Amino acid sequence: MTEGNFVDYVKIYVSSGKGGKGSSHLHREKFIEKGGPDGGDGGRGGHVILKGNKGLWTLFHLKFARHIKAGHGGDGGSSRSTGADGEDKYIEVPLGTVVRDKETNEILFEITEHGEEKILVQGGKGGLGNWHFRSSTNQTPRYAQPGMPTEELDVILELKVLADVGLVGFPNAGKSTLLSVLTSAKPKIADYPFTTLKPNLGIVAYRDFQSFVIADIPGIIEGAAEGKGLGHYFLRHIERNSTLLFLVPADAEDIKKEYDILLDELRRYNPEMLDKDRLIVVSKADMLDDELKAEMKQELDIAFKGIPYMFISSVANQGLTELKDKLWQMLNIDTEQPENSHGL
Repeated sequence: MTEGNFVDYVKIYVSSGKGGKGSSHLHREKFIEKGGPDGGDGGRGGHVILKGNKGLWTLFHLKFARHIKAGHGGDGGSSRSTGADGEDKYIEVPLGTVVRDKETNEILFEITEHGEEKILVQGGKGGLGNWHFRSSTNQTPRYAQPGMPTEELDVILELKVLADVGLVGFPNAGKSTLLSVLTSAKPKIADYPFTTLKPNLGIVAYRDFQSFVIADIPGIIEGAAEGKGLGHYFLRHIERNSTLLFLVPADAEDIKKEYDILLDELRRYNPEMLDKDRLIVVSKADMLDDELKAEMKQELDIAFKGIPYMFISSVANQGLTELKDKLWQMLNIDTEQPENSHGL
């Protein structure tokens, strides 16, 4: 999937089908001049239904589908025949899609499972035919119910990426490079900030044919929680990740300060983010000799007390196996495992 094809926010107007009219037909045939009522019911209008599809990763297919309408129910007929139900309209969406009412911004529901179906707007009920209104005092009713009208709704569909691990870091911290060496994903990589403008997903192959999903989130800047830079546009994708991998380059002026800024932006956006498992990864470790790395470890042991950290180099392929092992352990956490793990 190219970056331009990743769409995680669309606004659409949906309309259900109206119910068909009931029939007010009176039975007529040869030798029967005054038959009773035999008008059938109208058919139900079509629903607009959202359906989860694990094969989709983006809302791109809905980018230009601004109006989605279901079919109308058919009118009732003679001989108590019921009109045809209107055609239901299915909208397939990727897992992790959140549906909001555009007017109130209220969350209506979320789609998180493959094949899960939720009715967005219900089709109108078909009207009853005059056969239902016959009585001893009104044997030939010449009226029937109209069908119920359509339901209309303006909604916002937001995709929150479903990944096991979310890469968090400042622009140009090396997140895309790390994703490219851990997975078969091919994100855009360059030596300038904000190369990544949309989340990239990759599947990390692990031992015994097991795997987990990692997401490269566009770089955070200070003030992102207030909407600066790419703001909320990407922060919502981190909400779904069970583990957060904080990537800080070894040549950063102050590794602890960068981590604190990143953590504070997540806290200001959603305090529940701090409940997630965290792993700090110092990238570009090939720039460090053994003596400098030992000095940094002494400082980081104090700065990151109780928080696991590792040194890696994506370019030199250093520490990547240990990183995969650590992430797998955190995703399948064993409470008896020691909390801190200082990889070399």
